[in-house]
This record gives sequence, structure tokens and C-alpha cells, in this order.
Amino acid sequence: MKRRKFIQNSLLSGVTTLGIGTASMAIPYSSKNHELRMPFNLNYAPHFGMFENHAGKDLLDQLSFMADSGFRALEDNGLMKRTPEMQEKIGNQLNKLGMEMGVFVLDKGGNSVNSLTTGNPEYTEIFLNACKEAVNVAKRVDAKWITIVPGIFERKLPLGIQTANVIDALRLGAQILEPHGLIMVLEPLSDTPDLFLRHSDQTYMICKAVDSPSCKILYDIYHMQKNEGQLITNMDLTWDEIAYIQIGDNPGRKEPTTGEINYKNIFQHIHKKGYAGILGMEHGNSLPGKEGEQALIDAYHSVDV
Repeated sequence: MKRRKFIQNSLLSGVTTLGIGTASMAIPYSSKNHELRMPFNLNYAPHFGMFENHAGKDLLDQLSFMADSGFRALEDNGLMKRTPEMQEKIGNQLNKLGMEMGVFVLDKGGNSVNSLTTGNPEYTEIFLNACKEAVNVAKRVDAKWITIVPGIFERKLPLGIQTANVIDALRLGAQILEPHGLIMVLEPLSDTPDLFLRHSDQTYMICKAVDSPSCKILYDIYHMQKNEGQLITNMDLTWDEIAYIQIGDNPGRKEPTTGEINYKNIFQHIHKKGYAGILGMEHGNSLPGKEGEQALIDAYHSVDV
């Protein structure tokens, strides 16, 4: 066989072999194939799955992609449901990349099944046990913030009684978290009117009553635009109790610039107030595939201060 023909056949054979290999084995993400970006001025935190088309399904590869794209934090609502081993791996990777851990959601704490509004001692005990478990989870990833949703509006009880029940339970939870420097951030939501906690001033009042550095507000801009509007005004009114901010445009709950919220102005306002915390990207991608992921990154660059 002539040399040129032999080389061509060898190359074709190699391509075929590679094709078989890539079909059965995922290619790890590499920063060599990605344009590295400077960090954003504000500390935005993506979540797992947001850049899966670029980085693949491996969570540690996704973290590497986030860091290479300029993000310096992670948000993982489902962290408590992951194995301790995976939590350790995530924590180690965050440390290696110089990234921070944002919020994770308290598992089995104050949801619609065991709402803190009822004053039921059994539900309070479930909540407190979850707080104790969260302390261990937080240590594995060096987390500071834990999202709390007190539960549903209990129509059989007056609002004042429900509020007192929530305050009592949160005070007990704060006693568990405070020695570890952890902060439960209360999140008013717009998902359904059946929820108890829906407004920033209501959450502010509860935080003042609990009176602990471990009980603060998670101000989700998307939810608060839906429930009350006047975002900058209401943030200013409750500012001294806000410890964490989340992002999502409305309508659609996608990245900034896809809806009606003027995120450029809001981010400038937050920056001028000296906010140095994390802004969680708790939203979806407006477009599919790699193009949608790149569009999301570009959108954040367009509104970053």
C-alpha cells in the first residue's frame, strides 16, 4: 500500500475509533475550548444546569465553566438532598476555583406539609432538626445562607397568631444557627396566594421580632416585582434586614433584559448602597442550547455595573 493511502486509512480509522469513544464517554469540560471572561463587578451566582450545554452534566465541570465565564459564586437550592460525598466535592471545587457558596434551601423546614404558621410542636421539631442538619451541610461547602419558607397561610388561624407562631419557631432556629455564623434568609414568594410570606414589609417585621443576626431577608426581585412592585423603594425601606438578593426578570422568570424590570438601574442602586453580597440567578434561560447560555452571559455583562 502506498504511504499516502496508508496514512489516510490510519487517520480514518482513528476518527472512527474516536467517534465510538465519544459516544460512550462524555468529554470533560476544558477551559482551553472556552473564552475566559473577566469577573463581573457584582457577585452573581448561577445554579447547576444553567450551562449544561457548554460544560456537560458533571457538576464540577459546570463549576469550572462558571468560573471561566466570570462568575464567582454558586447557588444550589437542592444541596441538602445531595450526598455528603458530593457536598464535599462541591465545597472543594468551590475553594479551588475561589468561588463562594450562595444559598441552599432548608430541607423539610416550614413547607406546605409542616407549616410553621400552625404552631404545631411536631412541625417545629422537624424544622429544628433540619436546622441542625443544615449546620453540617454548610460546613462541607463553607455556606453562610439558608433559605427558609415558613409555609402556607393557615386560614383557620388569625394572621397575628400565625405570625407569632412563625416568630417563635424562627427564634428557636436562630439559636441553632447563630453559634455557627449561619443566616436563615426568609423568602417572600409569589408562587401561590396560599403562601404565608408574600411581602417585604411583612418579612421585615418578622426579622425585627426575631431579633437575631441569623434571621434576615432574602429579597427575590422577581417575586417582589409580581407581589408589590416599587422595587428600589421597598428595598430601601427594608435594607437593614436584607442579607441576600435573587434575580429573575418578569414575566417569564428568565435572565435580565428579557422582561420589564430595569436591572441596570437596580444593580447600579444596589452597588451604590454598598452591597457586596451574592445575587442568586434563580431563573431559567430564555433561549435553548449553547446560544441561549451565551446570550445569558452577555445579558449579565450588559447590565453589570
